[in-house]
Amino acid sequence: MTSKLEMGPHPGNSWEASIAWGKSLFHPNIRQNIFLVLRDCHGLVQVVIPQDETAASVKKILCEAPLESVVQVSGTVISRPPGQENAKMPTGEIEIKVKTAELLNSCKKLPFEIKDFVKKTEALRLQYRYLDLRSFQMQYNLRLRSQVVMKMREYLCNLHGFADIETPTLFKRTPGGAKEFLVPSREHGKFYSLPQSPQQFKQLLMVGGLDRYFQVARCYRDEGSRPDRQPEFTQIDIEMSFVDQTGIQSLIEGLLQYSWPSDKDPLVVPFPSMTFAEALATYGTDKPDTRFGMKIVDISNVFKHTEVRFLQDALSKPQGAVKAMCVREGANYLKKKDIESIRKFAADHFKEEVLPVFLKNKENWNSPVAKFILEKQRLELIRLMEIQEDDVVLLTAGEHKKACSLLGKLRLACADILEMNGMVLRDPALFSFLWVVDFPLFLPKEDNPLELESAHHPFTAPHPGDIHLLYTEPEKVRSQHYDLVLNGSEIGGGSIRIHDAELQHYILATLLKEDVKLLSHLLQALDYGAPPHGGIALGLDRLMCLITGAASIRDVIAFPKSFRGHDLMSNAPDSVSPQELKPYHIQVSWPADSEAERSSLNHSHHPES
Repeated sequence: MTSKLEMGPHPGNSWEASIAWGKSLFHPNIRQNIFLVLRDCHGLVQVVIPQDETAASVKKILCEAPLESVVQVSGTVISRPPGQENAKMPTGEIEIKVKTAELLNSCKKLPFEIKDFVKKTEALRLQYRYLDLRSFQMQYNLRLRSQVVMKMREYLCNLHGFADIETPTLFKRTPGGAKEFLVPSREHGKFYSLPQSPQQFKQLLMVGGLDRYFQVARCYRDEGSRPDRQPEFTQIDIEMSFVDQTGIQSLIEGLLQYSWPSDKDPLVVPFPSMTFAEALATYGTDKPDTRFGMKIVDISNVFKHTEVRFLQDALSKPQGAVKAMCVREGANYLKKKDIESIRKFAADHFKEEVLPVFLKNKENWNSPVAKFILEKQRLELIRLMEIQEDDVVLLTAGEHKKACSLLGKLRLACADILEMNGMVLRDPALFSFLWVVDFPLFLPKEDNPLELESAHHPFTAPHPGDIHLLYTEPEKVRSQHYDLVLNGSEIGGGSIRIHDAELQHYILATLLKEDVKLLSHLLQALDYGAPPHGGIALGLDRLMCLITGAASIRDVIAFPKSFRGHDLMSNAPDSVSPQELKPYHIQVSWPADSEAERSSLNHSHHPES
């Protein structure tokens, strides 16, 4: 057999690494041979070098070649002797008896070992990404990603009649949504914009009669340093004409079920659904992790006649409520320092009080509310929240949304603490999908609460039952927007679109106060008989991150950017000389402390470089 393989130990397996350089684990009186393990893109195979004079040159080549060198061997595939098979290797029943070997490329000293169990900083991994890609885990992640995408293409194109259509990446600035990257053009003062998603193009394809579109789309967002976000990322982008929300949800469930990896438990469809209001009230977030309980409970009625001042104050205000969450066995897992940390977080980030209450336990950790809870109230809370011995209740009061959001954050924080101390709450092998629906169409702007902004994007259609509120109370309008959540992460979002030009103009100009000239092409297209349409985009990077159990989306992207958005391998983004900027009519304003860098840049760039 002839094969081109990369010399090196089994990634992530220390036992096989110990035999990588010919140190036989067998008794020398039984087998007087040298054994090595070769690796290629398909896996590992053991080669054996016979101890005879004819194999001396082969032995010299293979034993002197540094780790990770590229070699070519030819020989005969033979069975391993009985009792010496390796069940840990897929090729553990055979080996290659080498006849010839050639060193194709010698490897210099490595910056780190190609082993998954050897810890490397992420910065070092990204700097030498081409070496990091050789690891078993990165190979698995990227090949699985490729397989999943191929199955998605099969499902959409072959089984459901979709057309795979590419849309431009050089576009124009659009209102609302995430910040976009600008690309200079040679026309004075004019710029392209990299699209944050193909939203407008896929709607225009529906106008053009291409009724089922999809694309493995590249998207760009200039959002700076954000955890687990990339400035460029990939979506499975889908749009359909003459479809409703139920139809899109059914399509996506079938798509995921069809493309789901065979080494995972099969998906059960349909996925459960929950309204935005219900998700916020029960879990404190619009992307709840439903793998564990600790749900938020409204206990306002229990304290209608309480003597506790801060509870009275909260209930006397509009939308005021008392909320609580039961931490199972919290008395056994939450230390006093944990409770103090939780209370400090509530005060610093929400300006709210959070109190620990023990209703069936003698401890109270100096909770100021415990002594004011009447026996009738205590029994009612035990019944309402199904409290057991050693459970801890975290109680807060305030405006409904704010109180729920606070307990939603604390729910995840408590889960982290409990799991660090040995309790299993979030099974990594469990994939808990959830549809969240009936989002608000608009939200008040953070910097000016009297003005509105789109909760999803400005092309989202209002809920049919709320259209009349657009002209009187737009802040109460629900949208036909739906998110797909997996294990507490949003992996997809979409909506039924506005296909009526007049309605779209009203929302943009009157309610959102956007410059409609920027979207004149879309408004004009909607006037030419646009069909009803809707779509969704799945975040491929985040989906694959959750499927593989990777620590970060950077572990499922071949060449990702760092946390700060930099390519550490090529040092992008990079400076550009004034000469190169001249055709774009751009000048760079340099800070005073960068004069030396500017001078160096001017002298180091040559026309031919």
